[in-house]
Amino acid sequence: MSEITAVGKPVAARLAVAALFLINGASFASVVPRYPDLKEALALSNAALGTAIAAFPLGALLAGLLAGPILARWRSAAVAVWCSVLQASALVTIGLAGQWWQLAAALFVAGALDSVVDVAMNAHGMRVQRRYGRSIVNSFHGLWSVGAIVGGLAGSLAAGVALPLPLHLGMAAVVLAAAAIACGRFLLPGHDNAEREEGRTPRVRPRPALLFALLAVGVLCAAGVLVEDTAASWGAVYLRDSLGAAPALAGMVFVALQAAQTVGRLSGDRIVNRFGYRAVARTGGVLVVVAVGAALLWPSIPTTVIGFAVAGWGIATIIPAGFHAADELPGLPSGAGLAVVGWVYRLGTLAVPPIVGLLADAVSLRLGLVVVPIAGVAIVLLAARLPGK
Repeated sequence: MSEITAVGKPVAARLAVAALFLINGASFASVVPRYPDLKEALALSNAALGTAIAAFPLGALLAGLLAGPILARWRSAAVAVWCSVLQASALVTIGLAGQWWQLAAALFVAGALDSVVDVAMNAHGMRVQRRYGRSIVNSFHGLWSVGAIVGGLAGSLAAGVALPLPLHLGMAAVVLAAAAIACGRFLLPGHDNAEREEGRTPRVRPRPALLFALLAVGVLCAAGVLVEDTAASWGAVYLRDSLGAAPALAGMVFVALQAAQTVGRLSGDRIVNRFGYRAVARTGGVLVVVAVGAALLWPSIPTTVIGFAVAGWGIATIIPAGFHAADELPGLPSGAGLAVVGWVYRLGTLAVPPIVGLLADAVSLRLGLVVVPIAGVAIVLLAARLPGK
């Protein structure tokens, strides 16, 4: 009997990891609806607010590669819990920011912590998945989406009743930090390689083929994130300025994609367990190409909303699959593959929005959105890097 089978399925650890994903999704989403209040309170221009917000992904990008060494030193359980507590605490500093540089610094720190938490909770989720002997990681990412929705709704409610920023974000920080600490007692003990049947993975210098495999998986994840981020960054602008949608309908591209992605993640484990990561990813890439490609060929509000909804379902399992593939690569310390892949796809989130904007200014936003079907093609091609059934 293998060690994994003998240990059994730790249900409590699975629930704790799921809760950490939900907490992470809710943390930053709590701030997003209060951006107009921050802008007004600090008397910021649009450009100043946008630059401050950009500090979040910048912090995540710069800190992303540190996650591997941090996990090697303190292990995924402790890092996931205590960095989640620190990330929740960063909400307090955001709410108390009195100047532009303070807001930018707080967002930079929050982004840096987010990148470390992302790797740590995914690494621990992979430990739990190995004990189960089947895919469960998609459900974790589904709970992240639920957390983002909960945090966004709570932030919107706080803004609607004009709750002072320090009070709102302070209350959110206390609740989220307490929940993260409560999760700690249910996570798996021991080293992060304890569930690997072959024992601890040796610490070796990555070979060129191994590095290429990591980069390929990172680009695959970046392609999936590109679809999501393009809907968030440009969906409302495209509906209003290019298709003449009413303001109340402008956000429907992002809402439709997020809703479909959440459904896809919550149901994704059953589909992946039946057909395998590779086949599901290829099918998802095809859906992105066909659905968004058709919406751009025959532009209208309904085809655009439906097209991006189908694309959201198509990319639902891409990042969980990429993290699984990176975590299973031999010859790397625990968390190192996840850190590299996370860094690569975060780099893509910084690079793509300006590219779309340049194409939109030079020709049209409709042409700029062609990057989404191109990302679908990349997913189809790079899916070969994922494990089969």
